[in-house]
Amino acid sequence: MAETTKLIYKYLRHDKKFPHVWCPGCGNGIVLGALIRAIDRSGYTKDDIVLVSGIGCAGRMPVYVDFNTLHTTHGRALTFATGVKLANPRLQVIVVMGDGDATAIGGNHFIHAARRNINLTALIVNNSTYGMTGGQYSPTTPYGALATTAVFGTIEHPLSIAELAVAAGAAYVGRSTVFHANLLDQLIEAGIRKRGFAVIEAISHCPTLYGRKNKLGGPVEMLNWQKAVAVPVEKAKTMTAAELVGKITIGTLIDRDLPVYTKELRRIRDAARDAGGVQI
Repeated sequence: MAETTKLIYKYLRHDKKFPHVWCPGCGNGIVLGALIRAIDRSGYTKDDIVLVSGIGCAGRMPVYVDFNTLHTTHGRALTFATGVKLANPRLQVIVVMGDGDATAIGGNHFIHAARRNINLTALIVNNSTYGMTGGQYSPTTPYGALATTAVFGTIEHPLSIAELAVAAGAAYVGRSTVFHANLLDQLIEAGIRKRGFAVIEAISHCPTLYGRKNKLGGPVEMLNWQKAVAVPVEKAKTMTAAELVGKITIGTLIDRDLPVYTKELRRIRDAARDAGGVQI
């Protein structure tokens, strides 16, 4: 408890920005706790960190922390973060987004940030809904689930964020639920330390809108569901495809070394200068 209190006073704007706007039982508080524990262990100072977000429930996170912060427009957090990283590669840039923010209006930016392997850490809080704007279905809402924009059930199939990140070329991809809070902060720490584009998907819950609409119970019941369906990567390798239906694989999905965009950009810049007469 003493260590937790120390982190609260070290990293949170506890005397300025609280109480927070999140609903009782929301998973965003767990994600925020995991984030500050990961940053504390990583060894970076508060001045080293830039926390960038877009719009949505998760987008409020930079308001509560004592880092360099940037609260941007819907779906464009990665583009702002890219600009920050290119302007000052020394900074450790972390981008917090929701599932709709990152993969709907921001989907193209997400794919190409992964493809370029920009040295950013993308933390995506996936609660399967647009919580801030009324509970509309998002790209990750399960097939058949109810939403304010799908009163007879969603007929679109959900997008898998972590698998998309792997396919698009991210150097590191991890996934956890907010129930597995210790695993979550370990994955975030690994993503921060990784050189290249790192994606951590945090499977969360929205008891106020998504849970209530789909009669999933309150926060405790929704957390227990996460516990029940989560399967560690190592165990998943021993299971059949049929056994994995309805399950969520958690842990490190991929960890690979790839050319980092900022380093490659410096190489091209130096080569152009050496060619003579080119000023960049």
